[in-house]
Amino acid sequence: MCCKPMLRIVAISAALCTMSAIAPTTALATDTKIVIAAPGIPPIFASIILYVADKEGLFKKYGANVEIRPFDTGTAAARAIIAGDIEMAMSPSALIINQVSNTGVGLVAIYGLVNSDMVLASVDPTKTSCKDVVGQPAGVDTVGGARSIALRTMLAGGCPGVTIDQVQQVALSSNVGSAMIGGSLNFGVLHLDDVSTVEAAGKKVNLILTISKTNPNGHYLVFVVRRDKLKANRDAYVRAMAALIDAARFIHDFKNADRVAADAVITGHTAAVSKATIKPLLDIDYWPIDDDGLDQPRLERLIALMKKVGGIKPEKEPVKYDRLVDQTVWHDAIELTKKH
Repeated sequence: MCCKPMLRIVAISAALCTMSAIAPTTALATDTKIVIAAPGIPPIFASIILYVADKEGLFKKYGANVEIRPFDTGTAAARAIIAGDIEMAMSPSALIINQVSNTGVGLVAIYGLVNSDMVLASVDPTKTSCKDVVGQPAGVDTVGGARSIALRTMLAGGCPGVTIDQVQQVALSSNVGSAMIGGSLNFGVLHLDDVSTVEAAGKKVNLILTISKTNPNGHYLVFVVRRDKLKANRDAYVRAMAALIDAARFIHDFKNADRVAADAVITGHTAAVSKATIKPLLDIDYWPIDDDGLDQPRLERLIALMKKVGGIKPEKEPVKYDRLVDQTVWHDAIELTKKH
């Protein structure tokens, strides 16, 4: 009789152990799927933060159920998120500013890449002036896309008298460098990884204009979500953001360069080209780790610029910074990273 209570305790303990072994980890994971758009097919190098988070197990670490889905451009991704087909997109900051200002669409930025690495380049040694691009075809992602916006900005800030309307924009998604290697284009808007790839193919790249010099206080990309979806499934977004914060930290630790380069093969570059690209991007703090990348002065200057150049319609009121961004997601994600 005296032994029965002890037997009950053992039995209950065993049952609890069994239950904990087979029970789903609902406290540590979410069933809500977050589909994140990676711009470009193949994806642009900026999107390797997504692939590092995936391949290094960081989404899983935070219980985030994430699918990465490539889109032709960040512009196409923005359309998909407005339609409700996906949950998050990496899109040009200027594009989102224009869309929210002109249509009042319920989008909000939760993270950003401040600094752009884009350049206007030529592979024709006899055509290395910005004046030479007048009337010529130049490769961009899509008209109105990130490279197209960068071309407009570089010409406006660095080539007096030349406007984007004087250039024949050729929409090539992320394949501008390939077209320049193949000889079908002399001019194109390139990322630093594109420059490395073109030169590795034996072609000298002549830098005509750079976004860092013509618009040093601009803003490149935002990670944008729909307000209603964020409100309905905030925890899922915070978990995904925590993984992206860890991914940025992983990339910044240069001892991980070989692994990051391997994770980046999805961009179509060799591991050697990818590794060579990482260091100069880290030098410009390409993937922010100390803040959310939603720099208020820069975004407000970009808002003013979009109004000036006509991206925001004359009759429309430019979006206010506090309406454009939600910084609480990043802050909550930071707190989550402290617990892991």
